[in-house]
Amino acid sequence: QVQLVESGGGLVQAGGSLRLSCAASGGTFSSHDVGWFRQAPGKEREFVAAINWIGMKTLYADSVKDRFAILRDNSLNTVYLEMNRLKPEDTAVYYCARGTQYGRSLAPIEREYDYWGQGTQVTVSP
Repeated sequence: QVQLVESGGGLVQAGGSLRLSCAASGGTFSSHDVGWFRQAPGKEREFVAAINWIGMKTLYADSVKDRFAILRDNSLNTVYLEMNRLKPEDTAVYYCARGTQYGRSLAPIEREYDYWGQGTQVTVSP
């Protein structure tokens, strides 16, 4: 069974940066796509970014494109989400999730992901 643990969240001022980490243990992870999703208070969970298993393909939501970057280090079984020029509307709980093994295309859809972490809170103050 795969366990995913997110870390790196916190409180930051608008315009600042944070780097989230998603560390995996158990099962397979390095051969799977990985996605980041977020859920703001009172809103549905939404797709943020995804990276394919080897780290050569990425996909971003329009709202974070050019501000966020998703990276992975398979030797550490860890995926990162670097968030720059943060805005108050980025405030949410951020979740990482394991996607398709050796996937051909990245999916911004929750049902394509099977294991999820517990989330880490990101709060951006004005």
